[in-house]
Amino acid sequence: MRKAMAEAEVGDDVYGEDPTVNKLQDLAAQMTGKEAALYVSTGSMGNLIPIYLNCGKGNEFLIEAHGHSVQHELAGVAALAGSLPIMVPAPKGVLTPALLEPWIQPDIYYCAHTRQIVLEDTHNAAGGTVYPLEALQAIGTFAKAKGLSVHIDGARLFNAAASLRLPVNALCADAQTVTFCLSKGLGAPVGALLCGSRELIAEARRVRKLLGGGMRQAGIIAAAGIYALTHNVERLAEDHENAKAIARALASTAWARLDPNDVVTNIIYFDTPGRDAQTVVDALAAQGIMSGASAPHQIRFVTHLDISREDTREIIGIVEKARV
Repeated sequence: MRKAMAEAEVGDDVYGEDPTVNKLQDLAAQMTGKEAALYVSTGSMGNLIPIYLNCGKGNEFLIEAHGHSVQHELAGVAALAGSLPIMVPAPKGVLTPALLEPWIQPDIYYCAHTRQIVLEDTHNAAGGTVYPLEALQAIGTFAKAKGLSVHIDGARLFNAAASLRLPVNALCADAQTVTFCLSKGLGAPVGALLCGSRELIAEARRVRKLLGGGMRQAGIIAAAGIYALTHNVERLAEDHENAKAIARALASTAWARLDPNDVVTNIIYFDTPGRDAQTVVDALAAQGIMSGASAPHQIRFVTHLDISREDTREIIGIVEKARV
């Protein structure tokens, strides 16, 4: 990947003249089945722009209550897009038309208009859960009937596709826009792609500039994204297998509580009943396992391309013997 970056042909992306960025955008559009794509610096920007454009000031969008765009993106949807998030709780983070229907505002002059549905796939805070294809299709049909746009926060969309053994374009066929990250499981150092219609992406380029996201010789980092999409997609299934193996080991201990069957991709959340999570994190770090406390009594593990099968066996050995 670093060799590809060093050898990248570059131009000025603000003027659309960086050939490597353009190649990355074309590849992303092709893989998601959309007309066009825009390279942005972060997934947060890639989520903010379509909400800015397709929801807009004084309107509402529906999102699962623990969705990333409302919990971990500094309220950008309100501060910058001027849109009001309506947070809808859903089992395992998976929304359905039945859950969404009651939250759509009537067309009354004193009510904000509901304009958009935002889905997160995989759902980070729910433990890397995945939308079944049928659920995505049902929401797409529902949204069309209600005159709503659909955006997919697909930071880990390729993980979802690997879990379901489906092409990525099948998962976002019923959404007007989709964003996916290059810097998660795909292993690039930076960047995300926003994909949608040519018209929307043309406007998205303007909003990216408004947000300070215009880049010049960005081919240097776009080359890493091309490498990621052409080399690191098929191997995502290995991350899932490693996560499931680690989850089973955790479930066998006295200090971690989880159902290993809930682990379907590369994210593991487990409780630490009777123990302070940060204390457990520190104890694991002293033994070579880096993790994060996500709540006072909850920890998150994430597997990725730098965690090999050999590393996984070592982690399992530490977990099984750990005294925390």
